[in-house]
Amino acid sequence: MIRPGPRNLITDVAGLRVGNAEDWAARTGVTVVLPEERAVAAVDIRGGAPGTRGTDALDPASLVERVDAIVLSGGSEFGLDAAAGVVSWLAASGRGLDVGGVRVPVVPAAILFDLLNGGDKDWGEDPPYRALGREAVAAAAEDFRLGNAGAGLGAKAGQLKGGLGSVSAVDPETGATVGALVAANPVGSVVMPGQATFWAWMLEQDDELGGQPLPTGPVGGADFSVASALSASGRAGANTTLAVVATDAALTRSEARRIAIMAHDGFARAIRPVHTPFDGDVVFALSTGRRVLPERRAVAVARLGAIAADAVARATARGVYLADGLGDKPGYRALHGVMLRCSGT
Repeated sequence: MIRPGPRNLITDVAGLRVGNAEDWAARTGVTVVLPEERAVAAVDIRGGAPGTRGTDALDPASLVERVDAIVLSGGSEFGLDAAAGVVSWLAASGRGLDVGGVRVPVVPAAILFDLLNGGDKDWGEDPPYRALGREAVAAAAEDFRLGNAGAGLGAKAGQLKGGLGSVSAVDPETGATVGALVAANPVGSVVMPGQATFWAWMLEQDDELGGQPLPTGPVGGADFSVASALSASGRAGANTTLAVVATDAALTRSEARRIAIMAHDGFARAIRPVHTPFDGDVVFALSTGRRVLPERRAVAVARLGAIAADAVARATARGVYLADGLGDKPGYRALHGVMLRCSGT
């Protein structure tokens, strides 16, 4: 049976740490995934309004084979500055690709839109993201906060407060650990209409979503069609859900890309609708390479990709579940009165 790792966080994948930093006045933040050693990476982008930095370098045809960190940030285009702060911190620490004796950190990044959440965005010519990037990478550890933390601080999820979620899964067949980290900020809904049940309720492990109630079907004539879940105030580029999936299995860049592609199915299991013109959904995949895959590699990759998809769905729901209300977006637990019975807060 596939079960979570000891922390039920992406850092159950050996060799990974995560750091968060927030600007509460601006209601925004940054999350950094930091491998202890340079890691194989890939990306798959499905949303209609993505904002990224350095993702072209992750193409299997490119020169760069490994990355030094992955950055998820609020702030839309302003948030891409967070990666510059992480690059500076890593270079000062002697980390990065060795180019003729000069260290050049490779730090892909993706952003979500949180500029209209009521925070003070009057930062003039000095947005906070570069400093937040440095703060987040310096804080990287095996244990980290979820919910209103890092890139999830300013997030929203349909009509609920969004947030940062993370889970893990240990595959008894390959022995590999898979983890997922999600900054949930979708225009679509993560809960079924008219009830408290998450779309991803059936994937819950160890009460990580508070012990989800069983769905009861349409309540009070609720409309379960896809269109009903869309906010009437949807704006192009004003949402986005970001994810990092990771494994200790040794993968090629092409194999990591396949897992990133498969992991997008987790968004579809947790969010309705998904990959809209209003979202810039991005999934990064990381391999720390500490565990050799069995000889039937394609079968193992397919299995890990399927596990990653379920982990992304769980992490998406968990980020919303653990988020407290902020501004005009209520928190899931306050709205639905579900008892908190999970770790990782």
